[in-house]
Amino acid sequence: MFKQFMTAACAATISLPMLATDARAQDVKLPPSLTVTAYDTGSSGFNIAVAVGKTFKDKFGTDLRVLPAGNDVARLQPLRGGRAQFSSMSIGIYYAQEAVFEFAVKEWGPQKLQLMYSSTDCNGAALGVAKDVGIKELKDLKGKRVSMVVGSPALNQNVFAALTFGGLTPADVRLVEFSSFGAAWKGLINNEVDTAWASTITGQAKEAETSPRGLVWMPMPHADKTSWARMLKQANFFTPHIASCGAAGLNTTPMESATYPYPIFTAYASQPADLVYGITKGMIDNYPLYKDAAPGAAGMSLDKQNLQWVIPYHPGAVKALKAAGVWKPEHDAHNDALIKRQDLLVATWADFIKTNPAESTFRKDWMTARAAALTKAGLDVIFE
Repeated sequence: MFKQFMTAACAATISLPMLATDARAQDVKLPPSLTVTAYDTGSSGFNIAVAVGKTFKDKFGTDLRVLPAGNDVARLQPLRGGRAQFSSMSIGIYYAQEAVFEFAVKEWGPQKLQLMYSSTDCNGAALGVAKDVGIKELKDLKGKRVSMVVGSPALNQNVFAALTFGGLTPADVRLVEFSSFGAAWKGLINNEVDTAWASTITGQAKEAETSPRGLVWMPMPHADKTSWARMLKQANFFTPHIASCGAAGLNTTPMESATYPYPIFTAYASQPADLVYGITKGMIDNYPLYKDAAPGAAGMSLDKQNLQWVIPYHPGAVKALKAAGVWKPEHDAHNDALIKRQDLLVATWADFIKTNPAESTFRKDWMTARAAALTKAGLDVIFE
């Protein structure tokens, strides 16, 4: 499994054509206003969305409203309700696609979310620990206070994956719930909890670093194949990565860590292809204008796009990537397979709901039905 996802990491490297000229960018047509949801104000995903929004205003006259939300459910509600066109998400889109964790409920189920564009920069994804706790490795978290964010599987499951890397389970630590990503980091600063998960360049981490408690990141050594294999069994979207920028000294002392794209700009499959094409092409063609405007935005370059990941690309985004010269036939095959997986999950959910499942065992019964359908189709269940 480790080899499989190392291969996926390599797939993220693609040849980069010449940057688009202003003449090429002129075929981008956007509406007068757009809305994108994002993580809390100050997060790298929010900041990058703001940087893209300024570029869209300058180039196309489009007002991009960035709507912050504290968890994945809150970020997706406006999209599902038609009040936002896309979102600056994290790995929560994968959980929503798979209808697991907070999305394994009657109100949600499998969501046909598809990629537009994303960032993979020098930052890593890691568990931050208050420096005054005095630990250096994930295994040393036993008995410590670990933050959870209500309604945010993207954050919580990453924390559990980190615990797994350290040979720990949730029962080995003290879980402390917070209402949002920002609240969890405030909790670390205020000594209400000892850890919080984030991109290493998020503004909250910098604030924690300069607080009286200080901040250190927990490494995930790449040579520790046993711990990596253990973690990838429950978090197949991670790839090994060197975190060389961000809070707590990473700019001068890089750390072996993990990553996945963040932010991940995503839309529902039902969004018009022309709109998604325009947004995606606008981000591709105007990269030089926003790449230095926010930490992590440099990772939005064409050569950093993983075109064979765990979520399919939207047809509009595929058109934009083809126009940029990076989308190949092998990407079509991979993308088609992922879309078929989404279709299978949606159909399985519809059949499951028709059985009028009991509220008391709803989640358990859905996960059983989900696993049976995926297994019958010869697909990986991943989430048991």
